[in-house]
Amino acid sequence: MTRLRIAACQLDTTVGDLDGNIERILDAYRRASDAGADVAAFPELAITGYPPEDLLLKPGFVAANVEALHRVAAATGDCVAIVGFVEHARDLHNAAAICAHGEVKGVYRKCELPNYAVFDELRYFARGEEPDALYSVRGVPVGVSICEDAWNPAGPIADQADSGAQVVVNINASPYAEGKLARRERMLATRAADASCALVYVNQVGGQDELVFDGGSMAVAADGTLLARAPQFTEDLMVVDVEVGPVYRKRLLDPRGRPVDDQLPLVEVTPTVVVDDPLPDHPDSVRPVIAPALDPDDEVWEALVTGTRAYVDKNGFSDVVIGLSGGVDSAIVAVLAVDALGADRVHTVAMPSRYSSDHSLSDAEKLAVNLGVDHRTIPIEPAHAAMLGMLAPSFEGRGPDLTEENVQSRIRGQILMALSNKLGWLVLSTGNKSEAAVGYATLYGDTVGGYALIKDVLKTRVYDLCRRRNERAGHDLIPSSILTKAPSAELRPDQRDDQSLPPYEVLDPILHAYVELDRTAAEIVDDGHDAELVGRVTRLVDGAEYKRRQSPPGPRVTDKAFGKDRRLPITNRFRG
Repeated sequence: MTRLRIAACQLDTTVGDLDGNIERILDAYRRASDAGADVAAFPELAITGYPPEDLLLKPGFVAANVEALHRVAAATGDCVAIVGFVEHARDLHNAAAICAHGEVKGVYRKCELPNYAVFDELRYFARGEEPDALYSVRGVPVGVSICEDAWNPAGPIADQADSGAQVVVNINASPYAEGKLARRERMLATRAADASCALVYVNQVGGQDELVFDGGSMAVAADGTLLARAPQFTEDLMVVDVEVGPVYRKRLLDPRGRPVDDQLPLVEVTPTVVVDDPLPDHPDSVRPVIAPALDPDDEVWEALVTGTRAYVDKNGFSDVVIGLSGGVDSAIVAVLAVDALGADRVHTVAMPSRYSSDHSLSDAEKLAVNLGVDHRTIPIEPAHAAMLGMLAPSFEGRGPDLTEENVQSRIRGQILMALSNKLGWLVLSTGNKSEAAVGYATLYGDTVGGYALIKDVLKTRVYDLCRRRNERAGHDLIPSSILTKAPSAELRPDQRDDQSLPPYEVLDPILHAYVELDRTAAEIVDDGHDAELVGRVTRLVDGAEYKRRQSPPGPRVTDKAFGKDRRLPITNRFRG
């Protein structure tokens, strides 16, 4: 039995940072080579970072990426590097370079270009028509594919297996969504068993604007057995020995029949070695490590932390500031920020008004003490009174309404932005997905900020995540009083959210169906929800599209977040 040692280099690259990405790639390559790896595989578009979006419209960027690839190739030796880059042929291709002994030995072009959800690859790339070669590494036929290519059961992996591939390396920049790790594993196990060849899947890790990449690279044997899995949300070098052997018997007995197409040519990348076990110049065999899957709440928490850290650090911010109200949303944002950045980089501000309760102020202060963050209080009453006085002549004869409530929120937004301008702190907004969906947020007030940590987290899930974080802490890091009191914006006397909205445990299932599952109002009613309530909620969602277009980005943790995932027209009369 032959063994091929493969290193899945799970890296956190940065879009546009070609020099930094090269440094990361070469450092991982050296470590993989030192570990005796025959192949070191890197994420999709590792040279440019993913997704480069309209940087690809700049010829200078594309040329620089090709030059960067050749710098990587020049540093390779016996260990074969499979590196994602942008190929400039007659068109642009999302490609993988197969590099060894100082040069590019071959190029694979991605065939299946996703053009759904957050993906726009058909905007930039031409499809690779089909795999054009296999690559012989120590005598083992190896196929190369890229991300979406693995999801098509009749796609490139099947073609490569038909030509005798015994291992297929699949490089990825697969964005995180809750529960996606298990879906990937099921898919890869099925694809490997169908093709009768081992699969090694390497994924990017880190954050890029709204997208979070969770890593979770894995290796699957030819029978679908999971051999190894890297941890999520952290850079890792997963080294695995993949056993390969003749699989022609299983393929010949496959009821689907012997392949009839011409076989792919085999390009020799490294010389064939007469193999005993282990390979002569290998260290001792590597014990496979299967990193445990995270608890569902912990997984979402780590995704939010990863996305926040990446956005702040990659965009050059030193510190962040949060308006701390004493409510659950600002509380979870503060804890996430501390987990992502450390307490010394997080600042919180209480901005009480005439309607703020004493318990809200004390809850905010207690949380700040628990977290060890810099906390200050800036009352808004002087500005609030001045604004009401300034507007009184224009509002004469009209009673108080939502206008006066929104004035308070906008004053708070102005204070946070003033601190940001003066001190260079990034404002983290605190709106959740439930509020964003129905527009329960003041434009230029609650929506102020540079990054919205929980914009893809429904309100009921916010509570789940907070309780789980307290459980992990072993004490009430987030004061229990914050989690047990009725949600309120405290913009008028005795205000509660459920005076304006249905209770969140009723609202959130409707939002999940309408926003994330794309069900119509009629279909949601057929599911058993009250017709009048569904009509009201869906009208609120449709009417708030203009607000969401003006809101800051935030990490995507579901299969359908507001932003790239959901692109509905603002002007829209369809009600379903």
